[in-house]
Amino acid sequence: MYRFRASFAALPLLVLGCAVSPTGGGSAGGGGGPGLGSNASLEGRRPFPADNPWNTPVDQDPVDANSDALIASIGLARGLHPDFGANYNGGPFGIPYVVVDGSSPAVGVTFDYADESDPGPYPIPAGAPIEGGAAAGGDRHVLVIDRDHWKLYELFAAYPVAGSTSWTAGSGAIFDLASDSLRPAGWTSADAAGLPIFPGLVRYDEVVEQGAILHALRFTVSHTRHGYVYPARHYASSDTNPLVPPMGMRVRLKATFDLSGYPPSARVILRALQTYGMIVADNGSDWFISGAPDARWNDTELNTLKQVQGSNFEVVRMGTVVTR
Repeated sequence: MYRFRASFAALPLLVLGCAVSPTGGGSAGGGGGPGLGSNASLEGRRPFPADNPWNTPVDQDPVDANSDALIASIGLARGLHPDFGANYNGGPFGIPYVVVDGSSPAVGVTFDYADESDPGPYPIPAGAPIEGGAAAGGDRHVLVIDRDHWKLYELFAAYPVAGSTSWTAGSGAIFDLASDSLRPAGWTSADAAGLPIFPGLVRYDEVVEQGAILHALRFTVSHTRHGYVYPARHYASSDTNPLVPPMGMRVRLKATFDLSGYPPSARVILRALQTYGMIVADNGSDWFISGAPDARWNDTELNTLKQVQGSNFEVVRMGTVVTR
């Protein structure tokens, strides 16, 4: 069953077989709006309203009473790991996305878990980038942003149907990027936590072009709890240990952590982790932080993030953990 699926989100993945601006960056947006194409710049436009959980600073929020134990369960001495970059096995890796305009034709998608999926149709362009590439296994996420209707379309385990414009997928979700609406309680999305994936990615346009990430980030841990906490809507574990992270748990980099010795791109990411934190979104490798592939990433700078250890984080106080 999907809710207990094993995740491959933490594996380094190469974007292959993409016919839509495969090297990243996309085209420039007209009139200051989001660009078009694979991994295009949003030109400063932020998904979801300012009061959305993804966009809310948590640097002043109280620390959770069980923070020490929860952090220890993930790994005090394990390093933060950027699961994205410019070059792995010859090319960029991470979770790709594609930006389309409002005229992009919508296509049908057949779901394995239709009871918790939005039926669509989905405006998936020909050659849409698939996480890991056309021949990949793993999570095979497909993320599409309709810049004109300001909607996000996400698929898990997505496969194009040969000789057709339609697709099959494990699950799918559609998000109105102008709304704070959540998935129904207990529902998955294209991610195990029932959250959108795209707003939690580290993106080149924010880090390098904008010089600031103004939202929380997405990360994985290897062992999660049978439960979820707001804003997550779904769990993916049978473990009832209260000292194991539930889906949706948010951590932040401690305010005392010194950023001064880090290179520019790493400092932007670390500042975001101090201000907005990062949210447990899936089962995967511990402390793996998600981002979009781009050939322009400076992998040497990104790899300095591996010096940051689990002990440098704390858990932001959680609300009620839902276990049913």
